[in-house]
Amino acid sequence: MDSQISTFALQAFRTPEVTTAAGDWRGGPEIANFLLDNGMEVVVTPDHRMPTVTQMVWYKAGGADAPPGKSGIAHFLEHLMFKGTRNHPAGEFDARVAEIGGKQNAFTGFDYTAYHQTVTPEALGTIMEFEADRMRHLVLTDAVIAPERDVVLEERRMRYENNPSARRYWALQATLYQNHPYRIPRIGWMHEIEQLNREDAEAFYDRYYAPNNAVLVVAGDVDATTVRKLAEKTYGAAPRGRDLPPRVRPQEPEQNTKRTVVLTDPRVTVPSFRKSWVTTSYGSSEAGEAEALDLLSEILGGGTRSRIYQELIVKQGIVSSGGAYFNGTSLDPSSFSVYGAPRGDATIEDVENAIDAEVQKIIDTGVTDVELEKAKNRLVRSMIFAGDRQRGLAEIYGRALAIGRTVDDLHAWPLRIRAVTPAEAQSVAWKYLNPDRSVTGYLLPHETAISGAKCQ
Repeated sequence: MDSQISTFALQAFRTPEVTTAAGDWRGGPEIANFLLDNGMEVVVTPDHRMPTVTQMVWYKAGGADAPPGKSGIAHFLEHLMFKGTRNHPAGEFDARVAEIGGKQNAFTGFDYTAYHQTVTPEALGTIMEFEADRMRHLVLTDAVIAPERDVVLEERRMRYENNPSARRYWALQATLYQNHPYRIPRIGWMHEIEQLNREDAEAFYDRYYAPNNAVLVVAGDVDATTVRKLAEKTYGAAPRGRDLPPRVRPQEPEQNTKRTVVLTDPRVTVPSFRKSWVTTSYGSSEAGEAEALDLLSEILGGGTRSRIYQELIVKQGIVSSGGAYFNGTSLDPSSFSVYGAPRGDATIEDVENAIDAEVQKIIDTGVTDVELEKAKNRLVRSMIFAGDRQRGLAEIYGRALAIGRTVDDLHAWPLRIRAVTPAEAQSVAWKYLNPDRSVTGYLLPHETAISGAKCQ
């Protein structure tokens, strides 16, 4: 891609069927996509309905990029990025955002770390200056490390140690992935967080925090020309970092066993289960497979029109909650999951067997043309509705570009969804959802028995 602005109509997301259902989108705003001279990619998504603007900076480094033994370093650095820089003392950035009625925050994924602010358009240049400054000028001292590490440890206790569902989830992840770092919590293992220090944070920052390893997305009441001038003045002044090699991580061996994780907790009153398989993703997929898995999750358990909802919740009445989920927006092979909890006199075994049966039906007999077409409509509409929010649209682009996809690829996604056939949907079910290669996690009250074996 050269440095010239290339524009893409937002209506590329919208097919005629969707336009009829979701409103007339013709004449919508255009998307601008360009590179700064230092290698930073920029996406601008204008939306003039409200006088606000959201900027997001996505670094292509997340929890799965931590060195061995340093789990949680990406998330720890995310916290430390709110400390002072050479040009601005700690707290000044937050104060400037607050005084104009704006808001800011950040989050860490497996494959990226993102920082975002929502402010008035007039304040965008100032906020860009602050964000660009901490990209290369963060100042860390031993005095800030220990207190912030304690904050992260307390966050871990609140969100994981004190949350039975989260504990079950990460125990399942650590069993599902036998080799890939997706098996490690993004926040880190407790004993490794306790050892993180200033040198660890500085090493991660120096390696990954540079304009040529980042994506800037600006959404809201702006235009591409103005954003480009501001970006060149602020982010464009940051020196280019080292050229990093491709992110090649340890990959999974052949999945050839069926595994089970059981967690009991006295705070649990309703048992539940989650069954997962390692699958492909949009960052690693063969042509069409990720799209077919997306549709499969929608058909099987994506909402009130799904098979699980209609058959097990409405008709049989044995499930209180249930569904399916394809975690496809990742760089490396990801996962497909089904889940459920019983209702009334039904047992957790009843629920699991019933959901397994729905999966097996698709493997054996496939999906119908009608339900596949309806799923396509729902899935494409969900993308449109997600993008109707300022930050939602910024996240769609940021997540995609942070794992190596392109704006062109993202805009072609509805067409690829439309092209999936019933045979392709059945094929990915047969290829990936083999019950003999699944991992099932149970979350149970004390003294609950599974298949005749009492769990303690």
